[in-house]
Amino acid sequence: MTETLDPEDNKIITLARSARARGGTPEGAAVRDETGRTYAATTVELPSLRLSALQAAVAMAVSSGAKSLEAAAIVTEADDPAEPDVAVIEDMGNGTLFLAAPDGSLKGRYI
Repeated sequence: MTETLDPEDNKIITLARSARARGGTPEGAAVRDETGRTYAATTVELPSLRLSALQAAVAMAVSSGAKSLEAAAIVTEADDPAEPDVAVIEDMGNGTLFLAAPDGSLKGRYI
């Protein structure tokens, strides 16, 4: 998919890629809240807690006072976002969700 993104949208894809690489996890995610603050996270897999990378990033934003999201990005090998990830974006006001490959190329835009 060839599409020119806003620099701020490219930034959250870059943050998601960096989180994924740093954590060595299958997914990385980043979100931008209504004030422009960004949060990045990776998949959390503990015996008592499992969160997708996007769920973890949204939890960080909400716990920091975010009321809505302007945009979110997931970097993954998957071809489509998981239903729970789409649902959490809808919970936060229907910001744009970008799905990107590990090389940063855009696979799709959702919501």
